Order: sequence, then C-alpha cells, then structure tokens
Amino acid sequence: MSESRQVTAEKPFDISKQIVVEAWEKVKANQGAAGVDEQSITEFEADLKGNLYRIWNRMSSGSYFPPPVRAVEIPKAGGIGVRVLGVPTVSDRIAQTVVRLYLEPEVEPLFHPDSYGYRPGRSALDAVEACRKRCWSNDWVIDLDIRAFFDSLDHDLVLRTVAKHTDLQWVLLYVRRWLQAPLQTTDGTLVARDRGTPQGSAISPLLANLFLHYAFDRWLTREFPSVSFERYADDAVIHCRSRSQARHVLARLVERMTEVGLELHSGKTRIVYCKDSNRKGSHEHERFTFLGYTFGPRLAAGTHGHFVSFSPAVSDPATKAIRATIREWRLHHRSDSSLSQLADSINAIVTGWVTYYGRFYRSRLYPTLRHINEYLMRWAMQKYKRLHNRTTRARTWLKTIAGRQPDLFVHWRLGLVP
Repeated sequence: MSESRQVTAEKPFDISKQIVVEAWEKVKANQGAAGVDEQSITEFEADLKGNLYRIWNRMSSGSYFPPPVRAVEIPKAGGIGVRVLGVPTVSDRIAQTVVRLYLEPEVEPLFHPDSYGYRPGRSALDAVEACRKRCWSNDWVIDLDIRAFFDSLDHDLVLRTVAKHTDLQWVLLYVRRWLQAPLQTTDGTLVARDRGTPQGSAISPLLANLFLHYAFDRWLTREFPSVSFERYADDAVIHCRSRSQARHVLARLVERMTEVGLELHSGKTRIVYCKDSNRKGSHEHERFTFLGYTFGPRLAAGTHGHFVSFSPAVSDPATKAIRATIREWRLHHRSDSSLSQLADSINAIVTGWVTYYGRFYRSRLYPTLRHINEYLMRWAMQKYKRLHNRTTRARTWLKTIAGRQPDLFVHWRLGLVP
C-alpha cells in the first residue's frame, strides 16, 4: 500500500493506494465510535493490510457500496430536543476520507474567506473574533438559523455542485451512494433518505461547505457586496448598516433559501441591534448567540473609565453544559483518588474550556469554573475524617493546598482558588 498514484489497467477507476493509507491514518487519529457492523478502530487495525486492500479494490472497481449509517441521538444545546448524528462504519469513514482527499484540494482555494467551518487553518474562534470586530462597526446583525440544514440538502443540487469541481466519475458515483445510504435506527429499522446528508460522516462537512458556497456565500457577495458575514458550516450571521438594510437582506435571503430547497427557522432567525454606549436606541432583540458565545451589551473598561461595549461572552447553554459535565465527574465520590489524580483527570478538559470560552470576556466563565472547588471541598470532607461535614475547615485546607501548589488545577492558575 505504499505506491503513489498509478494507472491500473485492470480497474475502471484510478485511485491511489497511498491515498487510502493516508485516509486510514486520518480516521485513526480522529477515533470515533463503531458503525452498524460494530467494528472498532482496533478491530479494523487487526487486519489492516487486508481491510485497506478491500476498500481500495472495491472503490477502484466501482463495486463499493456503503453500508447503512448508524443513527445516534444526542441532546441539542439547551437540552430541548435531540440532534441525530450518523455514524458510518470505520471502512466507510476511510472511503469517504479518500474522496475528501481528492476533492478538497480542488474546492478549498475557492471558498470564501469568511467561511470558517471545517476548513484547514480556520477555527470557530476566528469566526467569533471577526464577528466581534464587525459588530463594532455595524449597528445591526441578522442572526440566521437554517431549519434542519443537514437533513434538508437537495441531493441533485449537491451533486451538481460537486460536478463543477471534478471530472472524476467515481467521486460523483460514491457521493451519490453516500447521500442515498439509509439510516439504521437503534431498533434496527432502516430509514431511506431522499434528502440530506448525515452529520457525523467524513464527507458531509465538505459537501455542506460546497453547497453553501453557492447557495449562500457567493449569492450574498454578489447581491449585497457591501454586506459582510461570518459562516461556520450552517451557522451564520450577517452584518448590516441599518435596520432597513437588514430587513431587505433578510427578505431576499428567505427567497434564496427557498430556491435552493432550504428554509430559515422563523422563530430563531432574528434582526438584532448591537447596542452599546454610542448606540442610544433600543430594539426588541439586543443579543444573539454564535458558536457558543452570546453577543450583547457588556460593561468594559477604557482609558476614560467604564463604558458599554457590544461583546461576546460564554453563552448560558455553554455554561449549563459545563456545569453538567462537572457534576458528571462526581469528584466528591472519588475518595480513593489523590488530589493530584483528580487534577490529572480533569485538567485537559478544563484547559479546553478556558482556551475556547475564555478567549473573550473570560470573567464570565469564572463563576462556572468555581463550581469545581465546591466538589473538591466535598471530596476532602469525604476523604479526611477531621474535615467530615466541616465546610469551613475543608475550604481552609483546600486553600492552603492551593497556596502551596497554585498550578495543580487549571482553574487555580487563573486565581480561582477556594
């Protein structure tokens, strides 16, 4: 499997074996759950050479047919409703990654600079930063919500966008098969699909970006060249100079979404006023949430005292999810562990929270992280008899430890000691 791209006379499609190996390495690095065949990454790797050869052989001959995608329900942000993710098998993720590795270099250079989702060298925080700066120079925002985007994609339109950027017939063949692969529910029922692409597959993010490049990015740039936006997959905000401009753009966008088979969620799509110290008016909506951050009027410090800035801070749904995770750790019941072991078990996760949600207006995150100390005090009272049911003593003891080892826990390094 080490050869480079070569023409194989016996096969109708010229697919590089080396690309299959590269696809496997990416799938392994991402890990992920097993699909409908219940085969794990480790089990696949037990016969790696044979399994990779079978994928290459079937894809090269045109005889690769994807198995059903395992449907997994996860709670939506805020705890209202569920989102259905599609989990392909390990083999199918590798096959999808092969196609992505061929197609992505062709389309990536064409994507709009304000498209941030699932793109090399771009992140959600880049999108939040760009949004923050534009809210300072534009008074109004259109906060968009596309109803059931991944479930609603028109297959024919997706294939037409792919066909614009490749002459490889096998790429179109397999993209079509993946779009049409059924979902398998928890009870084994197969659900046929004539629209949509499952969230969770290796190829879906690229297909979504390619679709919205034409359906949204290029259209908005062409029709409203003075309007700026940030988009992360199907999550987007548009910046407008005036309320009347925002109303006009939104009305046109509703029509555009209908043209491409999509629909804006009327209850979640709204026009927002970016209120701050210099914007004296008011509006029904003066806050919006984008990528886990809520933008709104916030007190800020300046050279001439405090003022109100329209800025992002960790959202309420995000803090609720963080607190739920802290509860799930059940630190107070792990009296068999040392304080250092507790730190080792949670520090990586807390670092991730601080890195992401602490980038902007970090102090908004602090009250949530302080909850960790409450569980550590309960842990101390469970572990040491002299501290049993003595909250004040436990707090004093823990504060002494923090004074000696201020770097033990990530939140202690921020000064959030008991």
